[in-house]
Amino acid sequence: MTTLTNITLKIWRQDGPEGQGRFETHQIPQISDEASFLEMLDILNERLIEENKEAIVFDHDCREGICGTCSLMIDGQAHGPQKGTATCQLHMRTFESGDEIVIEPFRATAFPIIKDLMVDRAPFDRIVEAGGFITAPTGGAPDANLIPIPKPVSDSAMDNAACIGCGACVAACPNGAASLFTSAKLTHLNLLPQGQAERFKRAETMVETMEEYFGSCTNHGECESACPKEISIDSIAVMNTDYRKSKIKNRKALSRR
Repeated sequence: MTTLTNITLKIWRQDGPEGQGRFETHQIPQISDEASFLEMLDILNERLIEENKEAIVFDHDCREGICGTCSLMIDGQAHGPQKGTATCQLHMRTFESGDEIVIEPFRATAFPIIKDLMVDRAPFDRIVEAGGFITAPTGGAPDANLIPIPKPVSDSAMDNAACIGCGACVAACPNGAASLFTSAKLTHLNLLPQGQAERFKRAETMVETMEEYFGSCTNHGECESACPKEISIDSIAVMNTDYRKSKIKNRKALSRR
């Protein structure tokens, strides 16, 4: 174990969505390199509370890289400098003694700041809700291994299901697009046999809900780079294909009326 010393934190503080934000500077005299980034913020908050000062608000839950609530910009990068790592899995050994670390909330119009480092990602919930549910009667649930699924298909579906909805893709995108998030949520359902019943309707409603809140994708690729689960932008191509097909199918349905 190594002890890091003289860490300087420049942390964004903001009272609310309409408040005037500002940076505050705090010093961490020493901390173990085995401490996680969020543990370091906990230690700082304990000190602030002891000094009768207001603690820094930041979002977190599982601290296992699963829930996706730990949405921080660290030195200008979503989740920090370590690729494929959520903020809660980032450890202080990534940094060095004497470093100055800038900590901000995710920056996106669709993610208004609630307070300090916490943002409102409710538009993600609206996209997922728009996906609806499967209404086809299926009878009793069959054993999973009775449904033949090619391994590349199951692998791709599982890779996309790894999306934790953290919003790093939106924060990193110059356009504030949510195409990687939406395509991951679509692709992990639309590739599997169980998702075929409402595949194209799902694609249409989720994409159009996404476009109500977020910017357009122009293939910068920053989303893939920032994603802590390293989801491929190939899923965006799958989403766009399904969306185009949904429009063709709808026009055919209209022509029969």
